[in-house]
Amino acid sequence: MPHSASDTIPQQDHAAISEVVHFKEQTILQRIFSSQAFWVAIALIVLYIGMAMSEPSFGTVDNFTNMTRNFAPIGIMALGMTVVIITGGIDLSVGSIMGLVAIVAGLLLTWHYPWYVAFAAGLGAGLICGAVNGFFVAYVGLSSFVVTLGMMSIARSLAVVFSGNQMLYQFGPDAPIVKAIGQAKFPRQTPGDSIPDWIPQLSSHFWTMILLALVLGYAFNFKAWGRHLFSIGGNEQAARLTGVPVDGIKFRAYVFSAFTASIASLLILGYSGSAINAMGQSYELRVIAATVIGGANLMGGAGTAFGAVIGSALLEVIRNALLMAGIDSNWQGAFVGAFIILAVLLGMQTGGKSLVAAAFDRIMPKRRR
Repeated sequence: MPHSASDTIPQQDHAAISEVVHFKEQTILQRIFSSQAFWVAIALIVLYIGMAMSEPSFGTVDNFTNMTRNFAPIGIMALGMTVVIITGGIDLSVGSIMGLVAIVAGLLLTWHYPWYVAFAAGLGAGLICGAVNGFFVAYVGLSSFVVTLGMMSIARSLAVVFSGNQMLYQFGPDAPIVKAIGQAKFPRQTPGDSIPDWIPQLSSHFWTMILLALVLGYAFNFKAWGRHLFSIGGNEQAARLTGVPVDGIKFRAYVFSAFTASIASLLILGYSGSAINAMGQSYELRVIAATVIGGANLMGGAGTAFGAVIGSALLEVIRNALLMAGIDSNWQGAFVGAFIILAVLLGMQTGGKSLVAAAFDRIMPKRRR
């Protein structure tokens, strides 16, 4: 009796999902341990504790306060740079935008305009620079390196021209308000209050950075804008095909980067009580370094708000530690450069994942379904 096809071919009620696609799930612990920002934070803590034990003046409340104030403007700008880098771009103009914003705001203050008008004008100048960057990168299709390199030169030149290459410091009747904004500390400690001396007075720069980091972290994790940023950085063409408004998202990324540079500039303006056209010179390198050390991938598709803050803090602690240890300040660049190379090495992709993630996948058990 002939056999039918159904008799000779084994029947199977269903296909095992492992035969179709391979899924992996990371536990919370695995996600934490595979994060570059986590290990940068560990390095920061170890370095801080080690220096505090070897150099008592390093661990004082005053020095801690100074360090938080010093790295906060870099951290604020690194948040904006992180957004740009996630999309696969770069912004080399942030330092020059700082100088232009300070000069525009300083000029209006010297002309006795109210502080809020001066700050709005400075912020507007910065946003215009960001909009120009975003337009040429997103809608014209030029390289972000070329566009922002050009803006770096243009903004710095405008700052020199507008200021007449002079320092601006006679801010008129609103000078006390401007300085109060830049020099404010929280919590405030006055004679007779009940706040212990060991609680640091953190600057307005620091609290502004924390607020922006919280907002940006929320947007990265819970808003469509954040998901679109990562999808563009991961695969721009695929993002277009799925309906992501790529051009608009990239345009807003550069505007946001300019916004953070402008905020940092106005805070420094208030703290120093003066405006110089050289403000922010070479800051773009420090900002990019902080962002990359914090885990942002220069190829796009990776970055966190926490990493931007931690990377900025690590750079400042290294700088301060070198000074406290009596090491020639000229060595600072060498140490920062070494950390950048190490950070890029840790972020290198191996089989679709970073070296850190690949190592922990081999060490820690994986759950599969």
